[in-house]
Amino acid sequence: MQYLDMLYRLSISLWAGGNAIFTLMLTPILFKTESRDIAGRIVGNLFPGYFRWGLACGVIALVCRLAGRGFDSKLPVILLVVMLAITTFQALYVEPRAADLKRQIGSFETTSKEDPLRQQFSKLHGISAVCNLTVLAGGVLLVVLP
Repeated sequence: MQYLDMLYRLSISLWAGGNAIFTLMLTPILFKTESRDIAGRIVGNLFPGYFRWGLACGVIALVCRLAGRGFDSKLPVILLVVMLAITTFQALYVEPRAADLKRQIGSFETTSKEDPLRQQFSKLHGISAVCNLTVLAGGVLLVVLP
């Protein structure tokens, strides 16, 4: 039981920590130091691994939580399921569509903000940002919950 709890807490910490570093540090630094197109390409190349990391950490956390404690407290299990659902949505819906739009747009530096493809991308980017922050908030809650 003790090992399952340690693995549960480790996986949540790695998931939330990876999310925080990627969302709050790495991405802003890239967009401040590189051109928009280069930063977008780098971040876009990292996204598939980023989402796989979140899914792996989430599945490990859920399995450990259920195996170690069952449904003794439903809130952590519900949070994990919601976080996994959001991450799956990002990985299987948002990211592939955003990547496809980026390919069609070509350059964000030369394409007008009024371009319909760019507006679609901006909408997906907003959805993705809300998803990332929601998963991060859930991870922080799980770290402090018993």
